Amino acid sequence: MAPRRRHTKFIFVTGGVVSSIGKGISASSIAALMDARGLKVTMLKLDPYLNVDPGTMNPFQHGEVFVTDDGAETDLDLGHYERFTGATMGRINNVTSGQIYAHVLEQERRGDFLGGTVQVIPHITDEIKRRIMAAADTADICIVEVGGTVGDIESQPFLETVRQMRLELGRENTASVHVTYVPYIRTAGELKTKPTQHSVIAMRAIGIQPDIIVCRSERPMPPEVKRKISLFCNVPPECVIAAEDVASVYEMPVRFHEEGLDQRLIDQMNIWAREANLSEWRRIVDRIKNATTEVNIAIVGKYADLKESYKSLNEALLHGGIAHGCKVKLNFIEAEDLEKSEDGAALLGGADGILIPGGFGRRGTEGKIRGIQCARENGTPFFGICLGLQLATIEFARNVCGMEGANSTEFDEATKYPIVDFLPEQRGITQKGATMRLGACDCTLEEGSLAARLYGTTKIMERHRHRYEVNNEFLKPLMDKGLKVSGLHTGERSTTSEALPDGRKGLVEVIELPDHPFFIGCQFHPEYKSRPRAPHPIFAGFIGAALKYRLARTPV
Repeated sequence: MAPRRRHTKFIFVTGGVVSSIGKGISASSIAALMDARGLKVTMLKLDPYLNVDPGTMNPFQHGEVFVTDDGAETDLDLGHYERFTGATMGRINNVTSGQIYAHVLEQERRGDFLGGTVQVIPHITDEIKRRIMAAADTADICIVEVGGTVGDIESQPFLETVRQMRLELGRENTASVHVTYVPYIRTAGELKTKPTQHSVIAMRAIGIQPDIIVCRSERPMPPEVKRKISLFCNVPPECVIAAEDVASVYEMPVRFHEEGLDQRLIDQMNIWAREANLSEWRRIVDRIKNATTEVNIAIVGKYADLKESYKSLNEALLHGGIAHGCKVKLNFIEAEDLEKSEDGAALLGGADGILIPGGFGRRGTEGKIRGIQCARENGTPFFGICLGLQLATIEFARNVCGMEGANSTEFDEATKYPIVDFLPEQRGITQKGATMRLGACDCTLEEGSLAARLYGTTKIMERHRHRYEVNNEFLKPLMDKGLKVSGLHTGERSTTSEALPDGRKGLVEVIELPDHPFFIGCQFHPEYKSRPRAPHPIFAGFIGAALKYRLARTPV
């Protein structure tokens, strides 16, 4: 194994019993605690699937695709990592089995192994180790989350790598945190530890003895249950950590600290660090729990049945509520239901704000356009993201400018008014994976615009994930009728794009309706950069406008 650049400590987080057990939140909360102790923390997600990245996966199968500044399409857990630590993740922080096998096979084709037999051990495990060490870089602590559940065939090479690293680096430099489930059997009226026992048995069969066992449960965990898990799983009672369900995931750093989790890890790895300063996390939890007002936000999308598809979006809206000390109630509306409804306005009537998120494909687009029309005509605060901006532009063209049939060439290649069209650089692309406009790009905001007021600056950098853009050739009638293009990407595209009617050149990034109380659309995805300790300015502004709208409608 290559020598470390500094004495980095490693915490390996695994999961057992069931999937979606909360490994990502557990790992992120541990990172938040270490960060609160003044330690430099980085994180890494090891995903067992054979896809190179999740960029081409259906949201119903994988949930949200989280995009980093450097343009990587990654697992949604990287969003948790950024929200809990404030650190910026990148391509190096998400590794898949697909990436590992593709790289090793490429090496084999080049002849790098000098005719040797390529095997899982040592070639695959060595490559996994190399990626882990590269991600650790100069951090004090590197937290490595292993995706999947112990016992899965796909995750075995990753778990074998963990075993090897613990052997090579020593117990004082590594820790194993295993997240399990302790179910409550209602008919018996008690918590059952057997699933946790079997999960730890599976870990020990691989050669990994967990140091900490985090026990997810619906009910409080009595001391006798902790003692039983301690006895049968071979860990001290103080290393059995209760993780009872909470109202907000942002409570978990405080809960884990109260359970002594961070101190157990600090002691085992012989780390000298200050006491954890959790004042910010306590403030956030207090604002969430003691919010006295509420806003109802309608999210019109096509993945309404799977909330994980909009994970960062949901969290960013919650952050906007934290900024104003109010609860944010999310009402997911299936876009196709809005299309079929005879009275679409009735489905949106109780909304204090309407949001159209990003998405791909034609299904549900006309329902989203109806939602946008309702927001524009009724003065309801509106926020469109990526496809939401594109559809807002199409709605304005159709219903304000009389451009019947206006559309995106993504949905109608023969439209008379291609208000939205392919990015020019996308026309020759045939492969789907990692070929969109991805990652952070600069944007210049118009002085005095709503966007500039929200950000407090005219120069911003935001993350993108799209193939289509607003077609500048058709903007004149829209701008003449009051549509404001308040944000442009004026980088390399400013030399090749069609000029706007006012002479500016660039890719449309932000649109507004100045005569509307709050109407904004952005081509980028601001939800990726929102944090509970630093709510994104557009989300904070949107929730503030929704709160004002609600109060104006509420009788005194």
